[in-house]
Amino acid sequence: MAETCYRHPDRETGVSCSACGRPICPECMTSTPVGMRCPECARQRTSVRTAANLAAGGEPVATYALIALNVIVFLAEILGGGGAASVDGGGNLISDGGLCGNAIDDGGFCGNEPNTGGEVFRILTGAFLHAGPLHLLLNMFALYVLGTLIEPMIGTARFVAIYFAALLAGSAGALLATDPNQVTVGASGAVFGLMAAAFVIARQRGLDQVASQIGLFVVINIVFTFSVPGISIGGHLGGLVGGAIAALLLEQLAQRVRGRHRIAMEVVAIGAIAFASAAAALWAAGRASAVIG
Repeated sequence: MAETCYRHPDRETGVSCSACGRPICPECMTSTPVGMRCPECARQRTSVRTAANLAAGGEPVATYALIALNVIVFLAEILGGGGAASVDGGGNLISDGGLCGNAIDDGGFCGNEPNTGGEVFRILTGAFLHAGPLHLLLNMFALYVLGTLIEPMIGTARFVAIYFAALLAGSAGALLATDPNQVTVGASGAVFGLMAAAFVIARQRGLDQVASQIGLFVVINIVFTFSVPGISIGGHLGGLVGGAIAALLLEQLAQRVRGRHRIAMEVVAIGAIAFASAAAALWAAGRASAVIG
């Protein structure tokens, strides 16, 4: 049975104050850098640094770290001899680390480069490579906007978990929808997962107006995905599904489970999504190679 707002007993809610833990409805919520607060706690000038606050709030350090990592890798692409103006011109890092079914499975060509296969790490590394500065800029801007919105609401650990669950789901989708010799790069699978996560979190917490705005943003980006040639449709849709499922599971656990058991269940839930996505990526790489072969 859902809890009711402590100030409005006739209103059910799944959101609790990040400071005192009392259930609050949308009218009583105040958004702060450390999560949603009830009216009394929002007026306090000094916040108490408890374990609960640290787990769900604070500066979006993971968002900044992920942006920095993507920028550093892109600079390494250029310093590694690539023009980084496209996948083909991205240099050794893209050819050695981009997502490619043949390289993950039993070998073959990746673009114009032969590969012996077995490079499973590409389901992860491909998401940190970009085909040009505009590609990088668009993804990092979206990551900044979504990360600074989501990470303070749910905490750094949960944000990172959603990001990588969506990343792996995006890799699976890209491999399933592209030829095994095609090289795919970019953080957009993970970014689309964050879009879906933001929508799910807003809906689960009763923030319908915010959810509507995010939903429109998601629809616009899906239309853009299908309209512009060269975009990984499978990667975007896979990330969207992975991020939505991960966020929904975490929000449901937050509403239904209390205490230390919640963290263990969250680890199991996200681990299951990541494992399933990685397994799907490997299956997709092998299936595509078998079809072409």
